[in-house]
This record gives sequence, C-alpha cells and structure tokens, in this order.
Amino acid sequence: IKTMGEIEAACAEMESDPEVRAIILTGTGEKAFIAGADISEFLGLDAEKGREYARKGQAVLRKIENSTKPVIAAINGYALGGGTEIALACHIRLASENAKMGQPEVKLGIIPGYGGTQRLSRLIGKGKAMELILSGKMIDAREAAEIGLVNKVVSPSELLKEAEALAREIIKNAPLAIAWAIEAINKGLDRTLDDGLDLEAEIFGRTCATQDFVEGAKAFLEKRKPTFSGR
Repeated sequence: IKTMGEIEAACAEMESDPEVRAIILTGTGEKAFIAGADISEFLGLDAEKGREYARKGQAVLRKIENSTKPVIAAINGYALGGGTEIALACHIRLASENAKMGQPEVKLGIIPGYGGTQRLSRLIGKGKAMELILSGKMIDAREAAEIGLVNKVVSPSELLKEAEALAREIIKNAPLAIAWAIEAINKGLDRTLDDGLDLEAEIFGRTCATQDFVEGAKAFLEKRKPTFSGR
C-alpha cells in the first residue's frame, strides 16, 4: 500500500509538471521491476477489506493508464503479481532479457486484484490470459514478447537507454495529439467498433481545431521540423 501511494504521488507530480513530456517507470538495479505485494498485508483482509484493498490499487493504476503523457514501463528483472499489473497499466512495455513476469495470485488462494484479469486478457487475448492466470506460472521476457505482453526485449544494460530513446521519439510529436490518441485508444477498447469510430471522429475533430495541427501541417509542407506548443 505504501509503495502504491508513492507511485501515485510521483505520477501525479509528473502529470501536473508541464516540463515532463513522458514518464518511464522502472525499478532500481537489474533484479526487479516490482516483485509483487508484501504477502503479510493480505493476512488481515476479509471480503470487505479485500474489496477496498483492490479498489485502492485499481484507482492508482487507472491514473497511470489514463495519463495524458505516455508512460513506458522499463521492466528490469522480476515483475510478478502487482508488478505485472503495474506494467499492464503503462502504455508501452519494454523488458530486459532477464525479466520474468507472471500473475501467481492463485497460488495464494486469491486472484489478481489490481486489474490483471481485465488488462491481461485485453492485451494478449482470453486464452493466453487464462493460461497465465490459472496456472500462476512465470514466463521469461522472450515469451512475454511472443505473446504481446511486452513490446520489445533488450539487454539489461540497454533497457533504460531504449526507453529514453522511445520517449524522445514520442515527444517530438504534438502533446495534445499524444494525449488524445491515448484517450481514443483507452476509451475505444470498451466500446463497439461503431461507437469507437464515433469517438475517434470526435477526437480527430478536436485535434483539427488546435494550433499544433496548423503548425504540423505547415511544417510538413515547408519541409521543416514543427515547433509544437501544446495548444
């Protein structure tokens, strides 16, 4: 719970800082991204407290998922249970070759409670999500990439450099377009295709009314790099 509060505070600070254009979440060193929850915290939970515990964690990860700034998970080592769930809430996931991921909650007699049953199935499909969650098995970075759980696997020494390079590539683009693309993708996943297309058209229209669109179009036609203002 303490760690989740610290993550929430850090993300809120970066979200409100106009100087921050992208966010990278990673662990210290090469051993673990987040190895999972402190199991001793679970022992005092009953049905009501368990529901509250899950809701608090879900709320934090929802803020990460709906950040207007791209959030990249740089998964360095173990990301188990809540660690995988935090990575799932990020917009893009990069993993080091020594990364290990999994949802082992059923081995403790519980299920993922921070969105794992929902985000994992949406990301990699129902069948693979069922396999990972019901078995509680741990997979390596190579398999995580094969099933679409992570976008790319690199050496541990290159992980942060790769995440920073990707962040720099993203922030070359218009800030409002990035924020609204995130919104369109996140909200569209919960809608029918027709409703999702309606949402996309509405947000596309929103971007057409920005100064950045005019600047981007002019820069393209004038064969120069655009200077976006976020307006």
